Amino acid sequence: MSSKNVTEVIIGGKIYTLSGYESEAYLQKVGAYINDKINEFRKNPAFTRQSLDTQTTMVQLNIADDYFKAKKQADMLESDLDEKEKSLYDMKHELIATQIKLDAANKEVTAMQNEILELQKEIVRYEAALKERKNK
Repeated sequence: MSSKNVTEVIIGGKIYTLSGYESEAYLQKVGAYINDKINEFRKNPAFTRQSLDTQTTMVQLNIADDYFKAKKQADMLESDLDEKEKSLYDMKHELIATQIKLDAANKEVTAMQNEILELQKEIVRYEAALKERKNK
């Protein structure tokens, strides 16, 4: 298991110590995301007039909303990827089946070409025999 990372981040003007097995850069990114959300809300005067509990709840609800929207999008993309993988799988099998049919058709064409060649040789032999009979 990797070692635990510890880093300090500023959220809402306060310094917090975050620790986790993710990289320090990731922990900073998480802190910056929350800080950006808080700053986004603080630009609205109606938000700043709310109690601290209400402000915290609004930020939490907004972050949860972002999470569920991102999760829904990820699920849709995963579903789309699954459909495309299935389609690709089906296309590969169709390609293989078509290749097998093509190989069989090519063998049949080759056999027919050989048969035509043999029949042409037979025609030449019959024509030569006929010509020989006429000359006698």
